[in-house]
Amino acid sequence: MGTPIKLKRVGASREREIELLEISESNVRAKIDGAEIVASILRQPDGSAMLSVGARRYRIAGLKRRDSIAVAAGASSAEYQLVESRRGSRKGGLASLTVDAPMPGTVLKILVSEGATVNANDALIVLEAMKTETTLRADGPAMVKRICVKIGDRVDHGATLIELGPVTEKQ
Repeated sequence: MGTPIKLKRVGASREREIELLEISESNVRAKIDGAEIVASILRQPDGSAMLSVGARRYRIAGLKRRDSIAVAAGASSAEYQLVESRRGSRKGGLASLTVDAPMPGTVLKILVSEGATVNANDALIVLEAMKTETTLRADGPAMVKRICVKIGDRVDHGATLIELGPVTEKQ
């Protein structure tokens, strides 16, 4: 948390900088293009949530896809892609040290074991949310340091599922 990410709406030219400052079971605090937003969240049994910002309420749902995030809020929906950093090319390496739940759901399958070496796009774990299975994949070469969940666990959005580390030369 606290690291800004830039997202671009698919089909639009404008980028948005989003920084998650705090997420709890019932609240979220974020900065969107520098403006701080505080909202309350009431999770629904179907995997969606009611988001209250001031006097306005929105039913929201989200789904992380391989290279984008689909978001529905009320009658509106949009797809966002992560804007790649322009700091120079990286040859492998980790984009994230953790694999986090992109939505509330249930762990159906764990496809790796601790100590395993994985490559970019290797399947790591399968979640079920709203009767849809979502396979989470590795962003790049990594070593599985720790598996934080077990099959059947119910997880919240943002929960750490797997911790990753760099691949060492001796492996």
